[in-house]
Amino acid sequence: MLYSNENMIYPNNFEQRIGIDTIRQFVTEKCLSTLGEEKVAAMDFSTDYATIARWLEQTGEFLQILRNKEDFPVDFFLDVRDTLQRIGEDITAWLSEEEIAGLMNSLQTISNIVAFLHNARTDTGRMKYPSLTFMAGQITVFPLLIDKANSILDKSCQVKDNASRRLADIRRDKVEAAKAITRNMQIAIREAQAAGLIGRDVQPSLREGHMLIPVNAANKRKIKGVVHADSGSGKTVFIEPEAVAAASSRLRELENDERREVARILIEFTNLVRPHLADLMRSYNFMGEMDFIRAKASFALRINGIKPVFENEQQVEWIQAVHPLLNIQLRQQNKEAFPLDIRLDRLLIVSGANAGGKSLCLKTVALLQYMLQCGLLIPVDESSRTGIFDHIFVDIGDGQSIENSLSTYTSHLTNMKFFVENCDNKTLILIDEFGSGTEPQIGGAIAETILDRFNRKHSFGVITTHFQNLKHFAYETDGVVNGAMLYDAERMQPLYRLSIGSPGSSFAVEVARRIGLPEDIIVDSSAKMGEDFINMDNFLQSIARDKLYWEDKRKEITAIERKVVEARAIEASGSLESSKDKAVNPVKKQSLENAVIEKGDSVKLDGQPTVGVILELQGKQATVAFGMMRSTVALKRLTLVSKKRK
Repeated sequence: MLYSNENMIYPNNFEQRIGIDTIRQFVTEKCLSTLGEEKVAAMDFSTDYATIARWLEQTGEFLQILRNKEDFPVDFFLDVRDTLQRIGEDITAWLSEEEIAGLMNSLQTISNIVAFLHNARTDTGRMKYPSLTFMAGQITVFPLLIDKANSILDKSCQVKDNASRRLADIRRDKVEAAKAITRNMQIAIREAQAAGLIGRDVQPSLREGHMLIPVNAANKRKIKGVVHADSGSGKTVFIEPEAVAAASSRLRELENDERREVARILIEFTNLVRPHLADLMRSYNFMGEMDFIRAKASFALRINGIKPVFENEQQVEWIQAVHPLLNIQLRQQNKEAFPLDIRLDRLLIVSGANAGGKSLCLKTVALLQYMLQCGLLIPVDESSRTGIFDHIFVDIGDGQSIENSLSTYTSHLTNMKFFVENCDNKTLILIDEFGSGTEPQIGGAIAETILDRFNRKHSFGVITTHFQNLKHFAYETDGVVNGAMLYDAERMQPLYRLSIGSPGSSFAVEVARRIGLPEDIIVDSSAKMGEDFINMDNFLQSIARDKLYWEDKRKEITAIERKVVEARAIEASGSLESSKDKAVNPVKKQSLENAVIEKGDSVKLDGQPTVGVILELQGKQATVAFGMMRSTVALKRLTLVSKKRK
């Protein structure tokens, strides 16, 4: 896909990178005709709000038709455009019986679709599917052509005997001519047998359309008729009796008359069609659109896609967003993909353990946003709010180019150059492993500088990284927010949940220790990394544990509250109120709110092992440095470890 100044999708193989080409295949499989398949192939990314809103509304309405299991017409989705084009270009051409049948059946389907939509009403009499009905209101239907086709074709798609008076006469005469052939042949055989010219068991033979009598060559002149052939030995000849030949000639004349009359009828019908070719083409385009919309709705049904709130602004506020292709794969294993809650204030820096879902988060944003702006329904919760972007730039995976001898990092920087030069406040930027592929300090510094440029241009984006300096930059910079893919350090497994507001740890030391790497290697490695780095990583891990703890605690509280409500409803008394209060109120923690602390004191965040240093005090809050990272926390969440050395 190419890009222009109006809207840009980068790179050219964007669709393959994020999986839209696979989505196209799935939607194509739902089509009933080549008419719809062509629309799927032409499906494109739009930046026009009204156009996208219309697409989503149409598909959303058809999804309702499918969910309601309504009897929408689906027979005879036939593509007859080539036939119509042929008779439009060649004035001497005419429609065959089969082509008229296809035209008649498909026009009837179009008429049925229009009628279905116009008749679909709510209990109050309002249009049930206004967007689709509006489409149908622009379409011409052709009842006269359908009736005419029905009047000249029978159920086997052949021209009826009564399609014209002359054809009826010809076919009646043909029947009589055929009977005359049989009658005259029987008379000729009896006479030849009576004369002893042929045996009693001789039967007529049909050769090349002629009824013939096998006769001994010696008797061939004794029977009046035409000799048509002889046997290989020459002992037998085959004669068409004179009376039979006359009747056969008459039958052939009638067959020619029949062909000419059928052609006249077909030409007459074709001439009825020609003046309407432009409207007919529009009607078949409508049929293709309906096939396309139906296919999109069918695919939405498969992936639990919905029409979310769609607004003419740059926003991503998605609840329970699911990567549809991953979910299709997992369902084959009786599993489900983990949903993500994703919100972009502007730039989101996602960090966390390897194989923890960072790339999946990024690809989910890329795929769903592109699907949305192609008019496809997406698998998110109905409370989600979606928006529109003029440009989507993606840097995912290994971009190494063998042809151009570009390294992965060079390719990455080439992409960054394009991003920086072309991004604006309506751009969605999606970068996987930002800054990787070269020496970490240099890569991190360049990545931070580029990130600053993105932020100055007020671009939106999701960027995954392991670099601590980017996490720190996000903490200190308006417009850039940290996010973490949560990881269960106890079980050593990713949770595939995105938590926005704090960065994530790579859990590299934890993983190394869990897999049995010798402790002396871990200790020496930690020493090389330095105390600040280790403190920061411990801090990030403690945040992750804290988030998991309170998420689990909220679930427990919710479950308890639900049980209390149910018990109240059953017992209709307030006796459980006190037990509810005990259940939902967490144990009060020891607070430093009244403790005397000073700038420079060492403290810990409650329930977390990382030690930080108080940098500033502001009333009941303190700014604490955990390694290189600063965080503002309430005093009551801090525990004094040691006083500042005097």
